[in-house]
Amino acid sequence: MQSQDATTVLLFRFWPWIEANKNKLIVGIVAIIAAGFLFYYFSWQHGQKEIAAGRALTQAEVSATGVEPDVYLNIAAEYPGTIAAQRALLRGAATLFAADRFSDAQVQFQKYLDAYPDDVFSPQATLGVAASLEAQGELDLAASVYQRAANTADATTVSAAKFAIARIDEQQGKFTEAIGLYTDVARANPSGTLGSEAELRVMELKSKLPIAAPVSQSPSAPFNLTH
Repeated sequence: MQSQDATTVLLFRFWPWIEANKNKLIVGIVAIIAAGFLFYYFSWQHGQKEIAAGRALTQAEVSATGVEPDVYLNIAAEYPGTIAAQRALLRGAATLFAADRFSDAQVQFQKYLDAYPDDVFSPQATLGVAASLEAQGELDLAASVYQRAANTADATTVSAAKFAIARIDEQQGKFTEAIGLYTDVARANPSGTLGSEAELRVMELKSKLPIAAPVSQSPSAPFNLTH
């Protein structure tokens, strides 16, 4: 009862202000309703876009024939801001690389990194940029991008990047540096395919290193038999 009385007192107290500002209040209430409606509409629209993008990507991936890179890239362009568009852009870049279109692949991998720098798949996109550069013969630049990938927190990416840098070092005759990197990869992947391959590369490269001449040792002093 007291609560109702208090509410009535407050209502009478603010009623003159309400009367004086009712037009502003109506506008404010309408604005709040409109904002809520727009939020709901755009949320619904984004959800529909996600669904449509997912369907388009799924249809492309289950296609019986090989999917052209442009199919993936068109999905990425048509449904920006969706998870499916992210996946489509990365798949498109990978498909370009598989088709030996290395320059185009580099552009799309970099586009992914520019759009989603902190995404969970950004380390793989960095590897894609580096591999595209390597395939184009830009070995020094590729090595620097591989090094960037090797500095990420993703263990799989780190091993793949180190293996790639070692491969470039090997091509450039830097056998000692390559052995060190291959050894790191082998230790990080003791039971994996990449680790096994790294061990084989270490053994092969060690056989190519010049054999160091044995260090000559000074003859030991003869026993002193005199008394």
